[in-house]
Amino acid sequence: MSVVDRVARTGDDLDKLRKALAAEHAALFAYGLLGARTSGSLRERMSAAYDAHRARRDQVRALITSRGGKPVEAEASYALPFFPSDAGLAAKLAAYLEGGVTAAYLELAAAQDTELRRYAALAMQQAVTRAYSFRPSQPPAFPGMPPAPAPPTSATSTPAQGGG
Repeated sequence: MSVVDRVARTGDDLDKLRKALAAEHAALFAYGLLGARTSGSLRERMSAAYDAHRARRDQVRALITSRGGKPVEAEASYALPFFPSDAGLAAKLAAYLEGGVTAAYLELAAAQDTELRRYAALAMQQAVTRAYSFRPSQPPAFPGMPPAPAPPTSATSTPAQGGG
C-alpha cells in the first residue's frame, strides 16, 4: 500500500470519526434539554445517557486529535424532530436520538483501522441498548416478520353417536 493510499484511508477514518463526534454533540444538546424537562427515574436515565455521551464525545475527540485531525465543534443549537412536551415524548425523542448516534457509528464501523471498527461496534451496542431502554415496550422478537398465526381453535364438535 502506498503512502498516498494510507493517507487517503486515514482521511476517510477521520471523516467518519468527525461524523460520530457531530452525532455525540447533537445527542448532548438534546439530552441536556430532555434532562431539564423530565423528573424522577426518567430524568435519572436521561442524565445517565448524557454522561455516557459526554464520555464518548471526549473519547472521539481524543481519537481525532491523536490521528492529527481537528475535531468538529458543537453547534450552538440543534433542530429537534419534535418538541418533548411530556414524559412519553421525551422518551420517544431519546430513542430517536440513539438511532441517529447508532447510524453515525455504523459508518465508523467501516473504518480501515480495526480498533476503530471495534470501538464503533461497542458504541452502537450501547446506543441501541439505551434506545430500547426508552421504549415503552420491547419490539417483536423478529422485527419485520409477520406475526405468527393464531393457533386454530378446536371448535369442531363430533356429532353425537346414536345407537340403533
